[in-house]
Amino acid sequence: MNCYLGIDVGSVSINIVAVDEAGQVISGLYLRSRGRPLEVILEGLKDTASRLGGNVTVAGCGTTGSGRYLAGVMTGADVIKNEITAHAVASSLVRPDVQTILEIGGQDSKIIVLRQGIVTDFAMNTVCAAGTGSFLDQQAARLGIPIEEFGSLALESGNAVRIAGRCTVFAESDMVHKQQLGHRVHDIIRGLCEALVRNYLNNVGKGKEILPPVLFQGGVAANIGIVAAFERALGIPVQVPDHHDLMGALGAARLAREAVERSGRTSFKGFGVNALPHRTSGFECHGCSNVCEIVEIYEGEQVIGRWGSRCGRWDIF
Repeated sequence: MNCYLGIDVGSVSINIVAVDEAGQVISGLYLRSRGRPLEVILEGLKDTASRLGGNVTVAGCGTTGSGRYLAGVMTGADVIKNEITAHAVASSLVRPDVQTILEIGGQDSKIIVLRQGIVTDFAMNTVCAAGTGSFLDQQAARLGIPIEEFGSLALESGNAVRIAGRCTVFAESDMVHKQQLGHRVHDIIRGLCEALVRNYLNNVGKGKEILPPVLFQGGVAANIGIVAAFERALGIPVQVPDHHDLMGALGAARLAREAVERSGRTSFKGFGVNALPHRTSGFECHGCSNVCEIVEIYEGEQVIGRWGSRCGRWDIF
């Protein structure tokens, strides 16, 4: 059986999926990068290989996310695409008539507007962590509540407390203040969910026409409190796909299949790459006033990838 790999390397997690010819997920991994993406990518490939067994052949591989070039040169990916394209492709497979995609990850968030299957607008927030998964993790830990229970506790509240959500620092201090005033934890959590949604819509979604069907994806989509807050704010249903945390990787896998169908072959190096020594290095280019920081990746003693220059002088993919 042939399958296609999709690898999404984000700021907090690395997602690796394998889909069959029909597009069904046969293996899916959600791994914390732990600040060591190179090592985790190799661990994920090894785990995926054991899950697939010897009866499955990888017919193509695609990468996406902020670390897409790193994963792409390591695996010999057939396609390396930005996360906007990957998420749009995956969402269209789940819901062909989707018009709005809300995505909140570990440290960034984005909105994608589609009309008749084509991306017409998008926006990203990569400056502040307010409203992202890492901030929710932090607040759950501070309150001593498992992040998996955060959303259900928010739904138990009947009286949301207004929390300042434009900044992580202000939000945390406001939550502490509300606790000291005697407000229930349930109400504070619901207030935080609403604050994060308000912040998202006022910043990332500002000026965007949000029309149904709406898909909500990314790790934060598992929080039913945030989903409910979005539905209250928008006044329309918000759908969470089954593989909401793997959508970028699913899109990359689909793009890989299309690339292989065009070329007739795959460049995927095979799962044996996890046994090869990899390391990264870097240097500054002083060819102009930009002083670009160039990143290199080595396989053994050979440079297999290089990127980071604005002019493309040093790039190898």
